[in-house]
Amino acid sequence: MDELGQRWEQLQQRIAAACERSGRSPDEVNVVAVTKYVSTDQMKKALQLGVKHLGENRVQHAVQKWEELGDSGVWHFIGHLQTNKVKDIIGKFDYIHSLDRISLLKEIEKRARMQGIKVSCFVQVNVSGEESKYGMPPHQLFDFMQEAARMEHINICGLMTMAPLVDNPEEVRSVFRELRMLKDKVNAAYIPGVEIQHLSMGMSGDFEVAIEEGATFIRVGSYLFSQ
Repeated sequence: MDELGQRWEQLQQRIAAACERSGRSPDEVNVVAVTKYVSTDQMKKALQLGVKHLGENRVQHAVQKWEELGDSGVWHFIGHLQTNKVKDIIGKFDYIHSLDRISLLKEIEKRARMQGIKVSCFVQVNVSGEESKYGMPPHQLFDFMQEAARMEHINICGLMTMAPLVDNPEEVRSVFRELRMLKDKVNAAYIPGVEIQHLSMGMSGDFEVAIEEGATFIRVGSYLFSQ
């Protein structure tokens, strides 16, 4: 087994252990392999190992890879998305993880309507309040959801956040916990047409804590690909 295969196996073991600690099933956790710096050859190897979800965050490079690999995996756009780039990814990517403003919401709706499709989106929330992070502040989430519920071609499937980079993952547990609580609050509000099912949170350095706090999608790049 090569290094990628070993890392994938170790990742599955660590996910299973985190799920056992929190009384969850590993089947509830999806790994989005972050392939920003990864060649299509490496991506093919990952898919052969059992990776299903591919995460890209730069439109130009992502589209090039999609054109080569196409339906080989489930594609996630996980980076900051400029409004003028929406046209390039709609119809190619199954999920968008970085919906964070009304102008982007309307552009995704417009482009999805033109293609006659429905796009699954995660709303990005800046739970930590870091100025360097994209995402809306938590207090804007409910008003945004009311607007999103009016969109016929967008499915708000989850919430996403990025935690601060720290040496000890326990320091960011509260960030993941708050996103889970926001999910529960939104669902308890019974906004027509909105039901939050997923939480996209946790990366290579903190995914185990994120899983313990309810993550259903974790975004793992450097741990898998030695970036």
